[in-house]
Amino acid sequence: MGILDGKRILVTGVLTEASIAFAAARLAQEQGAEVILSSFGRQMKITSVISERLPQPAQVIELDATDEDDLAALPERLGGNIDGIVHAIAFAPKDALGGVFLDTPFESVSNAMHVSAFSLKSIAVAAKPALNPGAGIVALTFDATVAWPVYDWMGVAKAALESTARYLAKYLGEDDIRVNLVSAGPLKTTAATSIPGFEGLENMWADRAPLGWDQKNTEPAGKAIVSLLSDWFPATTGEMVHVDGGLHMTGA
Repeated sequence: MGILDGKRILVTGVLTEASIAFAAARLAQEQGAEVILSSFGRQMKITSVISERLPQPAQVIELDATDEDDLAALPERLGGNIDGIVHAIAFAPKDALGGVFLDTPFESVSNAMHVSAFSLKSIAVAAKPALNPGAGIVALTFDATVAWPVYDWMGVAKAALESTARYLAKYLGEDDIRVNLVSAGPLKTTAATSIPGFEGLENMWADRAPLGWDQKNTEPAGKAIVSLLSDWFPATTGEMVHVDGGLHMTGA
């Protein structure tokens, strides 16, 4: 028996096999869950192709987290109740990353905030009618308690995401819905490689993480997500679990 036997899980943000979201979807299936993927627009075709590479091909539903019509239709598209959500959505325009913090216009900041932070609240509220008691929501962050080189406004958006998760944990707790975060170290995902200068963070992790760090291994983060979705964390909410080889607790 797996720790997600009998559960249905919605996983957002699956676009490549190298993503944390794909690792979470694969491991969730291996632990007994039925996995539903979401995508939208031109990315739907990509997600549908990638879904075939899971242990069991997963249904792909349309969900643009910034589109009110898609959000309103989410419970129906899910085709029944679910027991968990993986929020793996993030985006910032190029002029919001890579050492341009002081010059980024508000329009770009607003876009980053909407997609990367507010979408967590949007999806949680939209899915709420279909969330079973005891459900878990897990969002991906990159520890925003500090200012990282080159991360710029995405770091601010992640700080907003982390705060949003805590408030959701507060307001959804009365419905027995848990909301937690996984903060992984830098991984060679599409999102990371799109940030100019991100390789500097990767090199720092290799030198300083007490447990070491494999930039290509998404499985540790995926295992943390699956664990938080399971019934093994029934009284944990509003928490951020670091999966970073221990670097977060080291000094300068």
